Amino acid sequence: MGIVLRVATSDDHDQLWTLFATAMMFDSTSSDLDRELFEPERALVATDGDLVVGTAKALSRDLSVPGAVVPAAHVTAVGVQATHRRRGILSSLMSRQLREAPEALAVLWASEAAIYGRFGYAAAAWNVSYEVNPHRVLPTPGPRGADRVEELTAEDAAVQLPALLRALQESRPGVSGRSELLWRKRLQDKPEDRGGATPRKILVHRDATGAVDGYALWRGKMSWVAEGPANEVVLEELVAVDPIAYHALWHHVLTLDLVGKIQYNHAAPDEPVQQLVANPSALVRRVGESLWVRLTDVSRALAQRRYATAVDVVLEVTDDLIEHNNGRFHLTGDLQNATCGRTEAAADLSLSVRELSATYLGGRSLGEYAATGKVTEHTPGALAATAAALGWPTAPKSIEIF
Repeated sequence: MGIVLRVATSDDHDQLWTLFATAMMFDSTSSDLDRELFEPERALVATDGDLVVGTAKALSRDLSVPGAVVPAAHVTAVGVQATHRRRGILSSLMSRQLREAPEALAVLWASEAAIYGRFGYAAAAWNVSYEVNPHRVLPTPGPRGADRVEELTAEDAAVQLPALLRALQESRPGVSGRSELLWRKRLQDKPEDRGGATPRKILVHRDATGAVDGYALWRGKMSWVAEGPANEVVLEELVAVDPIAYHALWHHVLTLDLVGKIQYNHAAPDEPVQQLVANPSALVRRVGESLWVRLTDVSRALAQRRYATAVDVVLEVTDDLIEHNNGRFHLTGDLQNATCGRTEAAADLSLSVRELSATYLGGRSLGEYAATGKVTEHTPGALAATAAALGWPTAPKSIEIF
């Protein structure tokens, strides 16, 4: 068809930015910081003569998985020119990207769920969006002490917040790490990006010693109804591993004056705020997929994470796209260590790489897939034991769309 795939160069940035923005139908102009963040060696370009007609990028970031933080290809900016659809360009881009990824797994947020299963991706984490009526939720007060909530400047936040995000990675799977450049991008607050809302507020919680142990990012928008003020608050991010800090930050947000609605789009299914209000039904929930996971190297990926219970199992894996993922793998592991390598031993379970990817973060069970015949048990008891080992005490949670 005359379509050529190649690795991007730094000169491709603006064209790729425009192509993706056009494909997603949003209006956006790239900045100098966006150009700094661009990794041309991680971007693929499809061209038709001199015309750029498709792209797929990966960001070099880490991701928390059960018991570890590991490198993961963060796939983003996937798009094909409308004039060149249905020609296999997307399939060529995604297949090459996965085969060439140096990381043992790739992750993405899917704009359309029907697309990525074809390439072995599977939804591995659930995202819960809250729409809260603060007048009905009835938050419970936290313990009174010498701790306090205060505002922080973006400059100070860039120094103090990264350690808190890292702490969250160490306690919950599914959380992406941020480089210094990514933190600068996250804390940018250009007026044209606010959608008519206020400048971003950066809240931090300080414990009794004055140390920062939690933060929240939010902005508001004026709204008025016949009964009076009904301002809207969007809680962009709330990170706190310490229970007191978590409670204090949520209580602050839920009791803001003149507010009629609070929106939070990155909660986990087991979000602890449900325990901190007297009327949890006022946390109106909408559930959907967040992170889609694709193992690119089965043995390496399974050895990188940890396991909730001891596991010793032989998995027979099939993968239509990546040849070295086909075969039998002997997995042993527990909370401290894990190993996984090829074996000729008989399989205890058989499944495709898609089911293995779906359960990798501990948020979905092998039993879900066994019920539809997508996981087959060959050794009695192997399904229950392996499903328990792959689980994790906290549900995976992604706090951003990348």
